Amino acid sequence: MTSAPSASTASIDSRVREFFLARQPILDRQQGLVAYELLFRRAAHGPADVVDDLAATAAVIEHTAALGLDNVIGNALGFVNVDEAVLMSDIVQFLPADKVVLEILETVQVSDALVARVAELSAVGYTFALDDVVTESDHLAAFLPFVKIIKIDVTGMSSAHLHALSVGFLALGKVLLAEKVETIAEFDACMALGFTYFQGYYFARPNILSGKKLAPTQLAVVQLMALVISDADNSRIETAIKQDASIGLTLLRLVNTPGAGVSKRIDSLGQALLVLGRRQLQRWLQILIYADPRTDRNLVSPLLVLATNRGKLLELIAERLEPGKRAIADTAFTVGIMSLMDTLFGQPMETMLAQIVVTEEVSQALLRRDGFYGGLLRLAEYVERIDESGSMVMPMLEHWSLSPEELNGFQLQAFEWSNQLASPRS
Repeated sequence: MTSAPSASTASIDSRVREFFLARQPILDRQQGLVAYELLFRRAAHGPADVVDDLAATAAVIEHTAALGLDNVIGNALGFVNVDEAVLMSDIVQFLPADKVVLEILETVQVSDALVARVAELSAVGYTFALDDVVTESDHLAAFLPFVKIIKIDVTGMSSAHLHALSVGFLALGKVLLAEKVETIAEFDACMALGFTYFQGYYFARPNILSGKKLAPTQLAVVQLMALVISDADNSRIETAIKQDASIGLTLLRLVNTPGAGVSKRIDSLGQALLVLGRRQLQRWLQILIYADPRTDRNLVSPLLVLATNRGKLLELIAERLEPGKRAIADTAFTVGIMSLMDTLFGQPMETMLAQIVVTEEVSQALLRRDGFYGGLLRLAEYVERIDESGSMVMPMLEHWSLSPEELNGFQLQAFEWSNQLASPRS
């Protein structure tokens, strides 16, 4: 027998339904994924303001903790914005010290009591970051003895100012995180200044390189996809896979992750082909393109995570909007996965689509964000950049008669699935 929900629980649930949850990747100097900033935004028309209300923040943090922080961030760290009200409350206890970085907002009003509270939390193992620092004599300087990470928004900041800030904080032994990094040039500049972490979607922007060709392994995967699409027999496909040992090993690793849904371990390529079937094989080949076997196995690729998350999210939404229509869900998955191929290969999307056979609907979605699938892709992109595009999300959900609560549920499923695929494995 279950007890009825309390009034406070009902209140929390109602507030949770009013917000979107987004996660923004944070990369290290090797451009591996090491953390996410968790963003909570109001699910309403108009500007997507940061949640700074204690009750609302408490509701979302409790909700996230209840769902399992690991489902949201996987093996990465989670950066969580906190203000004075949150810091002085017991809400922090919902966040495990070894999994989060508490990010002190620039709007915090410094007091002796608050500094003492930060010192207390630091002493029991919590890591702190200062957000949007613009000067060394920032009003949050009283927290510096207890802060490990300094976040600097590089948007519009002059090279001289950024250099002065980096030199000063590095001299104090602080770790620097550049946020709002939008280009490879900005990333390179911050690298040269000694920044350790980088937040922004520069890694997902196409860097078109004239004359660049697919790497041999990538080309082999594309050719395998062509065999699958043309309905070649299993023996021919297996022979093609065996011509590149790294493809076979990576495919076996992928199909043995929890996200693959197989009931027992698959140890051979022939077995994998039989168990998966053509539809699933094509799916894993699409994912395999992002899993470069030449990279460090402990380096989590942000593009792999973002592409698989998009694919799963689009698939789940399509299943909700068109129940029982497996082909539509599969196409939605393909659109999400393929949406970053221009970035991965450094080639225009038009060039990529000339090498891989897709339907006209998929082509229109990838090239112009048109049609049903293009709309789903736009929604995923808006959610990823919820701090900039939050006002665009709610009208799209209303168009499809989807609730923010449903979207959050789909996101969490997609987060967990992509985390499983991207986690380094022996």
